[in-house]
Amino acid sequence: MATKRMNILVYSGNRRISQYVERGGSYVGFCAGGYYASKRCEFEVGNQKMEVVGNRELAFFPGTCRGCAFPGFVYHSEAGTRATQLRITKGSLTKGSIPEFFRSYYNGGGVFVDAPKFKDHGVEVLASFTDKLAVDAGEGSASAVYCKFGDGAAILTSTHPEFSPVNLDRNIDEPGFAKIVEALKEDDQQRRDFLKACFLKLGLQVNQDQTAVPSLSRLHLSSLDVSDTLHMVEALEDLITLQDGEEYIEDENDVFHLQRSSKWSLTSIADALPSIPNSLKDSQKADENDDQDKIIDYNKIVKRLLIHDQQLPESKETPYFNHHAYYANLKHYESQSHNSDPTFGRSLLYGEVVTSTNTLLEKNTQILRCLSTGFTATATVQVAGRGRVIRHPISLTTQAPVVFLQYLAALAVVEGIKTYDHGYQRVPVRLKWPNDIFAADPADATGKTFVKIGGILVNSHYSTSEYLSVVGVGLNTTNAAPTTSLNALNPPAPFTLEKLLARILTCFSTLYNRFSQAGFDKYFEDLYYKHWLHTDQIVTLEAEGGIRARIRGITADWGLLKAEELGWEDRATGRLLTLQSDSNSFDFFKGLIKRKV
Repeated sequence: MATKRMNILVYSGNRRISQYVERGGSYVGFCAGGYYASKRCEFEVGNQKMEVVGNRELAFFPGTCRGCAFPGFVYHSEAGTRATQLRITKGSLTKGSIPEFFRSYYNGGGVFVDAPKFKDHGVEVLASFTDKLAVDAGEGSASAVYCKFGDGAAILTSTHPEFSPVNLDRNIDEPGFAKIVEALKEDDQQRRDFLKACFLKLGLQVNQDQTAVPSLSRLHLSSLDVSDTLHMVEALEDLITLQDGEEYIEDENDVFHLQRSSKWSLTSIADALPSIPNSLKDSQKADENDDQDKIIDYNKIVKRLLIHDQQLPESKETPYFNHHAYYANLKHYESQSHNSDPTFGRSLLYGEVVTSTNTLLEKNTQILRCLSTGFTATATVQVAGRGRVIRHPISLTTQAPVVFLQYLAALAVVEGIKTYDHGYQRVPVRLKWPNDIFAADPADATGKTFVKIGGILVNSHYSTSEYLSVVGVGLNTTNAAPTTSLNALNPPAPFTLEKLLARILTCFSTLYNRFSQAGFDKYFEDLYYKHWLHTDQIVTLEAEGGIRARIRGITADWGLLKAEELGWEDRATGRLLTLQSDSNSFDFFKGLIKRKV
């Protein structure tokens, strides 16, 4: 039962989960996750091919999870599936709309044995089976339990209340499965209500609105100089194919339907959606227009790419991003820069709703190879988002290694914020090694508490004697959840996305060009240490047997973190250690550098 995954979590992994919950976190375990988080698991006892019996480390539920609760379970099939009825325990869930009964998807889960007897251990029965069970459940027949654990809590379920019936294929060749799907559909609202009530009990924020994931919008390709857009299209010509008179590019991850503004009026663009071949059109409708809980395969949806080869997009085309303001600010910042080759951000891909700007570039390598240095993609909403993206190839003739790109991007973000305009140098943002942006928590009047507001993600591919690197930058500018935002830090005036993006990109362009010529020299070292949080910080090195060390900086050759070992009374021993950013993670608040799992 998920033995390989269990082996990964044994000891250190489980310890981290346990500590997280004990310190106020929440754990939710569905089906196998319920077995795993119980003190003891008893699965198919006596069945030589399937039996799994033993104690478990997490033990959020202090008793035994015993299964299968119902007969017929077969791995990787729907043979043992049923729409089992659950009865909600009165008073156990107090927030939200609470159903009395509902049917839930079941396939192999257990029952929490003697759950009512553990009330004094902080256990509450949230729901119980109403059908006759195939195993001894002891007192009660608990199918879902709430378990208090330290300052946090866990909710464990035997069934799958997270399963929406719209994602179940009623045409599966299994007797009676279509009727099971129909039964689950009838109780789907009660399923949602129960799941929301469980999350509320854990203290989580729950959106009570029935809001569907927004449909993907058109992508807009533009440039500061229109001729650059034309050159990009020319570079893509070998990838373009014609279907029914329409232009398409089919890459490794996505299919793009090209529309050129020179061939369309704004009215026709608004009135006429892309002429997608019937096979593609049918799959797109099926994916985008079904039930709001349906899992959408965004890779199958054709992406509509509008090429602005005559003028910039107007505000009515992109109401949440003003291209004229963005390019005007980019030009203004470039005029103030000493950079003789300002290339970053001059060509832009924007979408109001996209999958992920990172994926659109990184996973479509044929297009990626055709784009010029500094090409940038951004979005208002990302349904599978991994940040704002800058793309640039790095020639192998460059002396410095690729690892420094994350440092350059982090520096560009902090410098961009502090040089956004007059008075912004006091905005309290800092760097956490290796790739996070932190800000002083406005809820702490002392200014000593920092919270994460952004991060950097770099992915590189080696192709035809160059590195193709996608640098993803995610920055919380306006949304105060889950930690804080730039606009909550009391800047002289609120940041605007267009102006901030322009400033970060011009800073990145200047830093990148200097880096290409001089590497990570003393200028970069001084600038990085000026903004980071770790000067002389004492830390514990988990991978080195828990020794204490003092942070001394970053190596100029490979960008490794330097730490000096400390001995008795924190005196330096003279031993210097270097740590790789891709092998270690830095828990700033605990002063702990630990090996990534």
